[in-house]
Amino acid sequence: MESFAIRVENVTQRFRMIQERPDSIRELFTKFFRHRTTVHDFDAVKNVSFTVSKGEMLGLVGRNGSGKSTLLKIIAGVYLPTSGGVQVNGTIAPLIELGAGFHGELTGRENILMNGLLMGFSKREMLAREQRIIEFADIGEFIDAPVKQYSSGMYTRLAFAVATEVDPDILVIDEILAVGDSAFQLKCMERLERFRKSNKTILFVTHNLHQVVEYCDRAILLEKGQMLLDASPQDVIDAYAGTTKDIEQELAVAQNR
Repeated sequence: MESFAIRVENVTQRFRMIQERPDSIRELFTKFFRHRTTVHDFDAVKNVSFTVSKGEMLGLVGRNGSGKSTLLKIIAGVYLPTSGGVQVNGTIAPLIELGAGFHGELTGRENILMNGLLMGFSKREMLAREQRIIEFADIGEFIDAPVKQYSSGMYTRLAFAVATEVDPDILVIDEILAVGDSAFQLKCMERLERFRKSNKTILFVTHNLHQVVEYCDRAILLEKGQMLLDASPQDVIDAYAGTTKDIEQELAVAQNR
């Protein structure tokens, strides 16, 4: 048996950016006009490598646009990397985009069953888990309403309850807990702690730096798609604070010019 849960090796994710601009304001409002088209490549993740051990909780830290979400989508199999590779040992449950995996026209109860079937569980197995999921989500009568009527908090509650109840080996969380209230966040963190103690692996992206220090075993700092530091949570948070101060100083200098 491999001792690692996730291995990321020299991963780069490149996107092609296409921008079209009208030649003039007048052309912007005409039916037929020419565009100046600009094409360039953008590396959202640049040659990143790291390994996550089984039972480890790893925090990914960085400013918006640093590549955190892109990296999680590569690990979850949403994106195929431009170069490099990812090895994942075990089942994975990604909580990356709010409402992803839910069908808006189906009720919460129906989405519980559908998500379980998509993850390979039988109808009987999901029905056995259903009441525990409903109790944890705690959204009352909305469990039998179409999820398109849900608030962002309701989406979060149901998505987290389903993902953790199906008992994956690896849980990937990207800022989804930020939309929940403080009581629900605390309940989620308590479940994550039990989840980890059962030798499960967690990848955790959040801007709540206190949670990174309190719950994570290790953290990685990303900036402009590159990995700047792989160290203890406190060391990474200290380094992150330094990068944000440098950026604030650069902005202040630019504004005063």
